[in-house]
Amino acid sequence: MLAKQATVPFVDLTRQHGAIANEIQTAVQDVIASGWFILGPQVEAFEHEFARFCDTQYGVGVGNGLDAIFFLLKAYGIGPGDEVIVPSNTFIATWLAVSQVGATVIAVEPDSRTYNMCRERVKEAITSRTKCIIPVHLYGQPADMGPIMDIAQQHGLIVIEDSAQAQGALYKGRPTGSLGHAAATSFYPGKNLGALGDGGAIVTNDAKIAEKVRVLRNYGSTKKYHHIEQGQNSRLDEIQAAVLRVKLKMLPSWNDERRNLADRYTEHLKGSSVVTPFTPDWASPVWHLYVIESDRRDALQAHLQANGIQTVIHYPIPPHQQPCYSASHAHLSFPLAEQQAQRILSLPIFPGLRPDEQDRVIEAIRSFH
Repeated sequence: MLAKQATVPFVDLTRQHGAIANEIQTAVQDVIASGWFILGPQVEAFEHEFARFCDTQYGVGVGNGLDAIFFLLKAYGIGPGDEVIVPSNTFIATWLAVSQVGATVIAVEPDSRTYNMCRERVKEAITSRTKCIIPVHLYGQPADMGPIMDIAQQHGLIVIEDSAQAQGALYKGRPTGSLGHAAATSFYPGKNLGALGDGGAIVTNDAKIAEKVRVLRNYGSTKKYHHIEQGQNSRLDEIQAAVLRVKLKMLPSWNDERRNLADRYTEHLKGSSVVTPFTPDWASPVWHLYVIESDRRDALQAHLQANGIQTVIHYPIPPHQQPCYSASHAHLSFPLAEQQAQRILSLPIFPGLRPDEQDRVIEAIRSFH
């Protein structure tokens, strides 16, 4: 009897962490030995290093990516009565942050090829109440930020990048995070730059916005027991910051590995039954996800599963169809977001994915009829 093949995982963080285990352990032990666990030297150092990586002046660590967007909206004074333009096809955190500040979500459909925000639809969505645009660099590919920034300037709007999936991606040679007025990111463990738990950050060139977020993340306090804002408790802790400092050094090479894997998928899936991602000439994605399309997505996913290959759907239910938005958005239709949710499938792609494993994925897709 032939031995059963091992499963090709969708992601395996143990491979990534194994190569830097000693450095991570040393970093964690150093924090423990210091006795300083909240808003200390590791957070401060990481904030500077991550801001520099993003080609911005200021970075502020927070508890997670959702809070990062929320704090930026608060810092810019966006709230009840204001409208914020967001993509119709994003993870729900982008929408939730807008709702949590009391503003109104205005969803726009994406470009059908890149899945990212479409400038023409942004222009059509602007009203006298529009205050902000949140482009999402979905799946690790930068949105077309030039036209979006031009529109924002014409109408006096704030642009907040949602860069949670695009740490290190380039738009016309410039890193995501440096393209709007400010950017929010997540360090959820599966991200290209992932912590060993939750974490997030904002980056910006605006000193006042950075300081406002520092206050908001720490109970609205500038010094102990003095609270100038109704803030929250959402702080990147010292251990996570220390781990992220180790991993940030590895991020460029990890992103290059993802790019090589993506190029190989694209080359070897030519002529198959699936649609591979489209990348504009001006974009250098970091392939947080490699997302294909299929008219028979569910059958394809079952076929891959039967061949021991894990896949994930990002995302199966668009935000406007989620129960938490049923009162405000259930009557609306976003055909592109709905169609994509029925067709898209994310393939395994992560640092450490072996060539033989990727070959199995490719062969299984090509054998699907």
